[in-house]
Amino acid sequence: MKDHHHTSCSYKGDNHHREYKNCHCKDHDHHHGHGNAHSCGCDHHHEHHHNHDNTCSCGCDHHHEHHHNHDDGCGCGHDHGHADAERGRTLLLRVGAAVLLMLLGFLTPAPFNVLLFAAGYLAAGYDVLLHAAKNIARGRVFDENFLMTVASLGAMCMGDFAEGVAVMGLYQVGEYFQDKAVDKSRASIAALMDIRPESANLLLADGSVHEVSPEAVQPGDTILVKPGERIPLDGRVLKGSSALDTAALTGESIPRDVQEGDTVLSGCVSVTGMLTVEVTSVYRDSTVARILNLVENSGQAKAQTERFITRFARVYTPLVCLAALLLTVIPSLFDGQWLMWLRRALTFLVISCPCALVISVPLTFFSGIGAASRKGILIKGANHLETLSRLRAMVFDKTGTLTRGVFTVTEVHPASVSREELLETAALAESWSEHPISLSLQHACPKPIDRSLVTSAEDLTGRGVRAEAQGHVIHAGNARLMAEIGVNIPQADHPGTVVHVAQDSIYLGCIVISDVVKETSARAMAELKEAGVARLIMLTGDRQSAAGAAARELGLTEVHAQLLPADKVERMEQILREGSAAFCGDGINDAPVLRRSDVGIAMGALGSDAAIEAADVVLMDDDPLKLPLAIRIARRTMSIARQNIVFALGVKLLVMLLGALGIANMWLAVFADVGVAMLAILNAMRALHIR
Repeated sequence: MKDHHHTSCSYKGDNHHREYKNCHCKDHDHHHGHGNAHSCGCDHHHEHHHNHDNTCSCGCDHHHEHHHNHDDGCGCGHDHGHADAERGRTLLLRVGAAVLLMLLGFLTPAPFNVLLFAAGYLAAGYDVLLHAAKNIARGRVFDENFLMTVASLGAMCMGDFAEGVAVMGLYQVGEYFQDKAVDKSRASIAALMDIRPESANLLLADGSVHEVSPEAVQPGDTILVKPGERIPLDGRVLKGSSALDTAALTGESIPRDVQEGDTVLSGCVSVTGMLTVEVTSVYRDSTVARILNLVENSGQAKAQTERFITRFARVYTPLVCLAALLLTVIPSLFDGQWLMWLRRALTFLVISCPCALVISVPLTFFSGIGAASRKGILIKGANHLETLSRLRAMVFDKTGTLTRGVFTVTEVHPASVSREELLETAALAESWSEHPISLSLQHACPKPIDRSLVTSAEDLTGRGVRAEAQGHVIHAGNARLMAEIGVNIPQADHPGTVVHVAQDSIYLGCIVISDVVKETSARAMAELKEAGVARLIMLTGDRQSAAGAAARELGLTEVHAQLLPADKVERMEQILREGSAAFCGDGINDAPVLRRSDVGIAMGALGSDAAIEAADVVLMDDDPLKLPLAIRIARRTMSIARQNIVFALGVKLLVMLLGALGIANMWLAVFADVGVAMLAILNAMRALHIR
């Protein structure tokens, strides 16, 4: 039995009185400049391409450089569509001109047709030639531009002019569709995270309102939020009430009502009313800024699959170039057919480009992270997504994680009075206090309390309270207090905090106050078991009886109670020795365990800043039901990534073999490169729509 009074309380606060601040990603520092240039949330895909361009020799440089330059030129992220559309139109016009010149070449006699074919070739692929030359100058020889340049120029030099023009033209058409697919994915991510407010309505001392940048507003300033507007900064409501659309932060469609005194978070939309809000943090520390930073930088922690693909591309491309050279030289030494084997080698080079792998696999992970963000699950890196997909154990804190973290009267045991009279007496004695236990007693009272009836009140530290009301002396507190005033109490073990009540030294009964299990916790545990998470473990500092009662209600497999923070880490070490495990918690004392676990999952709405900072995954609405959803998203994402790897490698190896044997021509080679890349990218985008 856990006795009452205030010093024993583990109350964490409720959703209306606790300010939440989201976290920065663990590896932010070297990306701040990039993030600041694109604080609108529309640069996520750009960042992936920028990093990818710097880390691999996949051969996709010109495609990536487009995104990189485009990214640099953007200040707000809202004109991407126009720039991309303009580039797409230009590319199609160039391809059209190349086709027209090629057709004219067929109608023109030699040797003048060579000039037309050459003009068509340059119209279609001059940028590929330039990028190949630039990359060679930088020491980055083995890329897709190099492969396409060698293959197409080789065809032209062997007199296959139409084939050279057609290969470059089809390649550019493929690049156009790749760009469209990638840009659609980027736009989808931008739409999911388009929560950055454009301005704030600053209320000045003279009553006037000025529209300013959110970055210009300081803590203590007052802003107005009109119906339909997005709240620009975190703050506290001074005046007004409204229903808030929190879908951008939590993924939930049900509005949350707020009124005077309540905390509001940036990124939410005021739906029904006007709010006067006192700002509590600068923009860079606001919820919306931290979420954008988290998602923008989520691509920095690469999954093992991504790292494998990057290493693979660095080794693979030089090897296929060597293989093409050997394919040209060795057979020719025996049969002397240099031109035939050269043509096959050039076809082999076009087929070999690993673009499908090195674009589609990272894009798959990024799409999976975007799908999770839309559901209010913020994942700080692809490596954590990959770990989530193979979890077999989930470890939980109790208070605020599986339970609401709010005290509620759960049992009333009257002894010499009615149930209603016991509640009224206890509430009257506690009516002067704002302590969570006192508030829960007042809330449970069946009728309003007249505080004027209390003539004096005293806090008896560590034991309870003493109050005088209507000529009676009321004591409310723990068993120690009852023993001090000479009142005998029945022996019982209740799963919660027990408040004993006595009036004029007559025992009236006891009231049990407990933390209530969240409505979705039991269903979440059931779904985790269905997903194959065999071990569901609770690590808590609460008493064994309270922890055991919650565990039985939820169907957990193991319970370890009355643990200090160091004890939790030690237990977590034991669990990790038996297999991969995630830990889900919300308190400051959970931060060390979150760090130690394979995946740390923090409750984002009520969770402490320390827990959120230490975590790898943040649940924005504290709903345990998001845990099985996160695992489903992770597993589906990994499945799509594996599909792309098997599909891309399988098709390429088959067509490379056919090319080496002379069965596959240059046209099929283009399909093996561009077509496979397009199909893999489209497959990767399915991860955006995981439910």
